[in-house]
Amino acid sequence: MEPASRTPGVLGHHVLLCSSLLLNALLVAHHFLSALPAPSELLGAASNGGGSLSWSLQAARDAESVAATGCSGHGRVFLDGIVGEDGRPGCECNTCFEGADCSVRTADCTVDADSGDPMFLEPYWMRHAEASAVVFSGWNRMSYRATDGRFQSVELERIIKQLHRAVGNAVADDKHIVFGTGSAQLISALVYALSPDSNSGSSAGVVATAPYYPAYKTSTVLFDSRENHWEGSTATWANASGNSTMNEDIIEFVTSPNNPDAQLRKPVVGGASAIVDHAYYWPHFTHIPAADDEDVMIFTASKLSGHASSRFGWALIRDEKVVQRVNDYIQQNTMGASRDTQLRMLGIIKSIVANLHGKDDIFAFGQDVMTAKWRKLNAVVSRSRRISLQKIPPQYCTYLGKVREPSPAYAWVKCEREEDGDCSDMLLKAKIITRPGDWCGASSRYTRISLLKSQDDFDLLLERVTELVDAEKDTTAGSNSM
Repeated sequence: MEPASRTPGVLGHHVLLCSSLLLNALLVAHHFLSALPAPSELLGAASNGGGSLSWSLQAARDAESVAATGCSGHGRVFLDGIVGEDGRPGCECNTCFEGADCSVRTADCTVDADSGDPMFLEPYWMRHAEASAVVFSGWNRMSYRATDGRFQSVELERIIKQLHRAVGNAVADDKHIVFGTGSAQLISALVYALSPDSNSGSSAGVVATAPYYPAYKTSTVLFDSRENHWEGSTATWANASGNSTMNEDIIEFVTSPNNPDAQLRKPVVGGASAIVDHAYYWPHFTHIPAADDEDVMIFTASKLSGHASSRFGWALIRDEKVVQRVNDYIQQNTMGASRDTQLRMLGIIKSIVANLHGKDDIFAFGQDVMTAKWRKLNAVVSRSRRISLQKIPPQYCTYLGKVREPSPAYAWVKCEREEDGDCSDMLLKAKIITRPGDWCGASSRYTRISLLKSQDDFDLLLERVTELVDAEKDTTAGSNSM
């Protein structure tokens, strides 16, 4: 009977013990939870009286600080530049300029007119700094995937199609869009997608009409696939185009406007699978006669907006099976284009669309710059009997609604003298680096000069070409005096 008489006391002791433990647990939890700041307090920790802005203030200050450094107008400071002893990144000078502030002209400098670096658009974005700036948090889009589990921004797809409708250079609404890490990745992905299946035992021949963009050949040869191989010029296959069944395993690259000679082109091999590269089919480089409607078309941000470093391109593709194979290639290769890049390009293309046909139209700006370069170069070369340029007549542009003067991305130079069989080498001796014609499947008597780079680069190019032409005149005068 004794145990029964102690039961109430034991139960009471247990109740008090449990209550004490529960109270202590609540006090400890309250202590730690009250010590943690709320999400809004975390985001506001960096606030320095900036109103609604908080954590982005320092990033904005850093960006504006480097952008405000002038470098004598011959260079730029970048956020990721090499840090000096003062803890700040220093000036990175344009070609043929040097010194801490890029104020010193390099003596006897050779100009690089080979690269297609589209720096001619840098001044446009400097004038539109606010509209083109993109700020995002450190936790933005950390996942491999974006909206609805995809690798592509749905909103960026929408704004790209809106851009094509507004410019009138491509029929996009009935096609799928695939993003790539620049057009270079899309070139390889599309060759893979249009080639026969690896189990078929056949191999597609890849061709292009000379002069062509060298990367079509080099990328095909580099990957050395069983499913495709470089076949060379379209000449042989175009002659057989009457029998389209002979060309079913041919993939034809068509660049329009063409790189290097700026001519508008169409596929020439009947029955072949055409990849139409429209990198330069924008109003700052060419007239737009109509919206193109090919089955496969490639575009790149580098030549649209000048943002080559972002490595962003897209393909418009009609056939769903081709889309699937392109996506398979890209997902295995890079799991899609960078989400950070997609966000930057969304802001850039939105800004472009918002200013179409207005005073801040990027195409009007770009055309003015490129037309001025073409005029000046033509004026100098027209005095020469040693070199000549391709002929480009004025053409009506549907986007501008008027006849426009030529404004090509490249000058396709021909050396007229018999002794100048290697035109690129002749210009190199004149301190001008160019892209040899035989790289493009053409004669070495031709070479490509880029007009896309900065104004500093063009001014130096014009100086070197003028020296070459003036030396030609002096040589002729010396011969006549003898």
